[in-house]
Amino acid sequence: MTALSLRLFGDPILKTAACPVAEFGEGLRRTAAEMLDIMDASGGVGLAANQVGLGIRLFVFDCNGMRGHLVNPVWHQVGEETQTGVEGCLSVPGVQGTITRAANVLATGNDVQGRPVTIAASGLLARCIQHETDHLDGVMFMQRMEREERKAAMAAIHASEWWKEN
Repeated sequence: MTALSLRLFGDPILKTAACPVAEFGEGLRRTAAEMLDIMDASGGVGLAANQVGLGIRLFVFDCNGMRGHLVNPVWHQVGEETQTGVEGCLSVPGVQGTITRAANVLATGNDVQGRPVTIAASGLLARCIQHETDHLDGVMFMQRMEREERKAAMAAIHASEWWKEN
């Protein structure tokens, strides 16, 4: 049984900026591995630490043929190109929306041992890096939607069974 569990929209930790990771090693490795398990079981391509109740700057991912994690991530747009597409979120089941993001990014950070990591990403992986880093900054994907679509997403949330149960 896992000690971590997926947090749903409405949980205050999802609106809270995460703190930088200062201690690296085996505990952080176990956390990243557990987060990958939760992400896989939930059918996602990315998962940020605050989505499982941890206020640390860590996310995991599995897309574009790359699987891993990034600690203390920072990303920068490469070029001017953008991509517009539909996103969902494991913390907001059943809700999707159209989001425009950078098409290409360069992400830097660390691995769980504290070693520097650089990832050049495009397509889905670039979108994932931006989405998960938003989580770590306390930003939900609905905040990136156009006003009318955001209103529809909020209505869908409030009508959902999981919202009514919480």
